[in-house]
Amino acid sequence: MNTNRVTARIALFAALCLAVPSAWGVSKEIVQLQTQVQALQDQMARMQQSFDERMGVMKNLVEQDTDTANKLANAIQALQTSLQKQQADVGGRTDQVSGQIQSLNDSMDELKARLTKLSQQLDTLAQTQQSLTQQQQAVQQQAQAPPPDVLYNNALRDYNAGNAQVATQEFNDYIKYYPNTDLAGNAFFYLAELAYRQGDFQQAVKFYDQVLQNFPSGSKAAAAELKKGAALIQLGQKDDGIKELRHVIQRYPRSQEATQAREQLRKLGVSSKPAGGD
Repeated sequence: MNTNRVTARIALFAALCLAVPSAWGVSKEIVQLQTQVQALQDQMARMQQSFDERMGVMKNLVEQDTDTANKLANAIQALQTSLQKQQADVGGRTDQVSGQIQSLNDSMDELKARLTKLSQQLDTLAQTQQSLTQQQQAVQQQAQAPPPDVLYNNALRDYNAGNAQVATQEFNDYIKYYPNTDLAGNAFFYLAELAYRQGDFQQAVKFYDQVLQNFPSGSKAAAAELKKGAALIQLGQKDDGIKELRHVIQRYPRSQEATQAREQLRKLGVSSKPAGGD
């Protein structure tokens, strides 16, 4: 190092000065020079000591910094490892949570399907119960009602006696309690006749239609169509009325109703057959 070389030179110079023959004598300048050399040596020694101390401190700091850096590196590595583990755990937990959510969704869909099916079953049960209730009411009403032949004969007797209001109620009761019997068609016919007598031709047409639509083979079918034609003419629907009368003749050509239909058409001044007919 430079400091060591300087020290060596100063020491060499001092030795040379001491080797000068005593004959020369020790002059004042030589003493001063020796003093300066000694001072330089002391200064160099102090500098060397200070340098060594500083180098020691620097070395210690470097070692500390190196140790700290190693610790930081280890801490960073541990942190990275921990983060990777946490990410793996989070990924696993995410997959687990996703699976649980999917399972819940499946359970929810299944529950909705079961609720829908249950609701349909409840609706069916309610409809069945309502139907049973209606049937029970019908049975109870029939149990309370007079026998069908008695009720019908009573209604027909009051009809022939001119008791229109009572007969209307009795025929309605018969249809209510015994709607599927053959005489139900007759009951509709007599209700139509009662409405016709009272001038309610619109209501009469509705009752006649009940006979024609629900009891087309009944004993009152021909009479119902004949009277329907007359009611339509009364309502101002002449063409429709004529059509009904002609249909009576076509369907029941040898019946009494066909004879009456021809007579009504003659009074109207029209043919019993459509234009272009045979």
